[in-house]
Amino acid sequence: MMELKRSAFDWNQARAFLVTAEEGSLSAAARALGLTQPTLSRQVAGLEDALGVTLFERTSRALLLTQSGVELLAHFRTMGDAANSISVTATGQSQAVVGHVLISATNLMATHFLPPILKELCKTAPDLQIEVIASNELSDLRRREADIAIRHARPKDETLFAKRLRDTTAHLFASKQYLDEVGRPKTLADLERLKFVGFDQPELRLGLMASRGVNLTTRNFNFSTSSATLALELVRQGFGIGILPIEIGAAHPELENPCPAFEPIKIETWVVAHRELKTNLRIRLVFDLLARGLG
Repeated sequence: MMELKRSAFDWNQARAFLVTAEEGSLSAAARALGLTQPTLSRQVAGLEDALGVTLFERTSRALLLTQSGVELLAHFRTMGDAANSISVTATGQSQAVVGHVLISATNLMATHFLPPILKELCKTAPDLQIEVIASNELSDLRRREADIAIRHARPKDETLFAKRLRDTTAHLFASKQYLDEVGRPKTLADLERLKFVGFDQPELRLGLMASRGVNLTTRNFNFSTSSATLALELVRQGFGIGILPIEIGAAHPELENPCPAFEPIKIETWVVAHRELKTNLRIRLVFDLLARGLG
């Protein structure tokens, strides 16, 4: 372990280093902290000067932690946790985790991924009242339509706090019964003669499919719905091929991948809250539990 000299530094500099290390770039960290990139860069450089060490190797593509940066990161994370605890205590809500928390998620996420996490939440904070908005419409966190949202794209609003979770992967799935009836495709082109179950507006999927070598038209979509859970049920009952997260498709033995040559689709997952809500104990607890359970 490196030996630190006694140095005085600003907490803002420490926070700048911590967020930059976690986000992986100055631009992403600046967005997360609501700062300009030059300001953030000066804060990181100021910390390096105060400590007398180099924290990052700056390359043309990314920032890489030096060995000193790696060794210091754990200590600064401890400081960050302590700072969050101070903020939570300052709200006067640290005595008991009670109250109402509103979570927004897509209906597929809410149905298939949230229940085990909510069960753990019941054990951790049994007095919390959890409400889940299961909808594919984005809740406006600024207007308090939800306290926490689970989204599949990073929010552009810099007043929101967002943490990226583990990416998931989607693939094509169809019922074995349907494929027995129409025949299993041998090539990507064979998919173009089959029926698909549309999620939301089918025309929004045409470009995605074309980018993977499958040229469909709206005529391929006899059924479409804004409900992902209904789309799953239609696929299960043989209405056509659907795009589903691999974990969900694999959980149903009556489904199979009709075309392994199809390029999988990567889906980002973010948990998002308003910045000021992160200092609220019940919001922070639920936010962190969702991040661990989904991440």
